[in-house]
Amino acid sequence: MIRILVLVVTGLLLLSQDTSAARPNVVMLLADDLGYQDIGCYGGPVKTPNLDSLAKGGTRFSNFYSGCAVCSPSRAVLMTGRHHIRAGVYSWIHDPSQNSHLLLREMTLAEVLKKAGYATAHVGKWHLGLPTETRAKPTPDQHGFDYWFATWNNALPSHRNPNNFIRNGQPVGEMDGYSCQLVVNEAITWLDNHRDTDKPFFLNVWFHEPHAPIAAPDDIVDDYGKLKDKAAIYSGTIDNTDRAVGRLLKKLRQVAAPKDTLIIYASDNGSYRQDRVGNLKGRKGSNWEGGIRVPGIFHWPGMFATDLVLDTPAGLVDVLPTVCGLLDLPKPKGVHFDGSDLSSLLTPSSQAFKRHQPLFWHLQKSRPVVAMRDGDWSLVADPDYDLSKNNMFQESWIPKVKKGGYTNFQLFNLKNDPSQTKNLASAKPDVLRKLKAQLLKINASIMADGADWHLK
Repeated sequence: MIRILVLVVTGLLLLSQDTSAARPNVVMLLADDLGYQDIGCYGGPVKTPNLDSLAKGGTRFSNFYSGCAVCSPSRAVLMTGRHHIRAGVYSWIHDPSQNSHLLLREMTLAEVLKKAGYATAHVGKWHLGLPTETRAKPTPDQHGFDYWFATWNNALPSHRNPNNFIRNGQPVGEMDGYSCQLVVNEAITWLDNHRDTDKPFFLNVWFHEPHAPIAAPDDIVDDYGKLKDKAAIYSGTIDNTDRAVGRLLKKLRQVAAPKDTLIIYASDNGSYRQDRVGNLKGRKGSNWEGGIRVPGIFHWPGMFATDLVLDTPAGLVDVLPTVCGLLDLPKPKGVHFDGSDLSSLLTPSSQAFKRHQPLFWHLQKSRPVVAMRDGDWSLVADPDYDLSKNNMFQESWIPKVKKGGYTNFQLFNLKNDPSQTKNLASAKPDVLRKLKAQLLKINASIMADGADWHLK
């Protein structure tokens, strides 16, 4: 049986759509708040031999992007291939005070693969909305997962001995260990005991690390500095996650031959530490490059080139259409996808890759509030409206956000100026005019689809 795996890295496969038993497994691996320059294969300071092996044995993107500069919306983009506002998620979700959640009308990657005959499981952080005592919201099983083990947002009280996991709707209580290892334990348990072994599988593994509040074993932290040094603990959480990934990769090799599994690895947004985004401007929460550019690795032995680095801009928004392309699956009908199919980049193809729509980001409290990338060009702008000083998204802002416009447009050539230090808006008026028109057109389409949570 062929299988496909996704690790915050995402994978796709080109096989007949008639026989699910002939399809690869898919594994998606996603880190939380991991910076562009954290892990070894991206020049980072943390020892990550297992993640590095995925890059060495596959394809790594040097210009890979999150779906947003913060958690929830980026995850919505990954799951749907659509801009997060279309999917109902404007910013990071606070379930007790917000109606927001990933809309049931959205066809997720899990639902696409389940329809194609896959067994599906989600383990780790969710943060796309879960029910509270006063707010009814869908759970992961309503988004295509047969089995789920998740938290609302962060592992609490920290990565060490978390007490807030929920398994298939039932609270688990305090668990002994570190979140990344517990998540992989659950993934292995599902592979061994709970999946339908007559089907290929989709395993969605979303780690909490290195999101705060952080914790890692002392013997690992000690390799990076003093035990109370936050930078050392931060590195320790990433190192510990890589070790957990190593255990999962070992299990995957036992379950199926490596050629039968597609693995994708990425991060949901940039790091909150400025020293972990390389020479990029900004960090988590910002639509500058440091807030949205992340690692992106695609691994499928025998299908993808090995030790290949691609500089073509790509991102989490492309995962769903790419998986459909690789596996020869039909994309959901009647749906506008903001992402493009990367399969012609990843596999031998006579067709040149062409992105059908520039990459686009929007985050209400970021300055710049919008960003767009088209080839080497980056266009950013500020809002022409004000919001309250509250840092948490308020659903009462939605009418102003949907009707708002933009000002202070700035233009950068990322190939020549990845740090975004030289604004070329005045020097390149024709480029500015063209890109501004594209940005406003994409923005209008997205806002027209946005959910009116303030009316619920």
